[in-house]
Amino acid sequence: MLRSLTRRASPLPTSLLSHLTHQRGIHDRNKKAMELVAKGWSALQEVDRVIDYADRNDTRLIPLLRGAKENFELALEVDNMNTHARYWLARMHFKYHVPGACKAIGAALLIEAANMGDADAQYELGCKLRVDNEHVQSDQQAFYYLEKAVDKLHPGALYLLGAVYLAGDCVKKDVTSAMWCFHRASEKGHAGAAIACGSLLLKGVEIPEVVTRFSATGKLRKKGGNIKQDLLKLAKEKFQIAAEAGNDLGFRWLKHLSDGEEGVQTKINGMEFDRSERHGLVPEEKSFI
Repeated sequence: MLRSLTRRASPLPTSLLSHLTHQRGIHDRNKKAMELVAKGWSALQEVDRVIDYADRNDTRLIPLLRGAKENFELALEVDNMNTHARYWLARMHFKYHVPGACKAIGAALLIEAANMGDADAQYELGCKLRVDNEHVQSDQQAFYYLEKAVDKLHPGALYLLGAVYLAGDCVKKDVTSAMWCFHRASEKGHAGAAIACGSLLLKGVEIPEVVTRFSATGKLRKKGGNIKQDLLKLAKEKFQIAAEAGNDLGFRWLKHLSDGEEGVQTKINGMEFDRSERHGLVPEEKSFI
């Protein structure tokens, strides 16, 4: 029995060993590539920090831009499937005056990164197809990539798709879908989406039940509570998100709603509310027609 316990374990199959070695090699390449991407991104952050105060062709920026470009290119050499390196390299060809910049190369890299599933690239490509091609009917392609980014809950894509649904541009107008997009984007800190969501709430548009089912709003709706008051509270929360992001319009809305000196009146679904610090939120009997 002791002999059987101390018997040397049989070696792993050769195929399993080769598979583990291959996986380890992939992990090492991914790690090295991400380190290079981080170095390139840090260099771009330094450029963005000073570019508003300097000429875009300032030669002092060239070493930083060249270093960032080289790091992204090295990252692709180490791991050709790295979508982050491909996306940031595409941005360098489009946005920055880096030596060797070429918009055609940038477009090819951006399309590759988007097709490989990078949410930032999908959003960027959707915006460029929608804005930069006035003479090309590319709205459907733009909408396709924006939806792909929305599937990954990209805040910018959510906001833009919400605006498309709200305006009924290229799609059937759907305020409920627009509200869903604005709400999810605001949860990720998007200031514009928070302002849009808060404004729609003040107009009486409720957040879809699918995203409020387990929240206080959903419970209030089930109990038949005062949804009007809850909508105003939610609107203030959205404006607070925008204010925390540094959006001036968010501060203005908060001041407008909390200004107790003149008794700001807010209309929600045809009901009038008198907002003051002394009386809180008091619905008046008068209604707007």
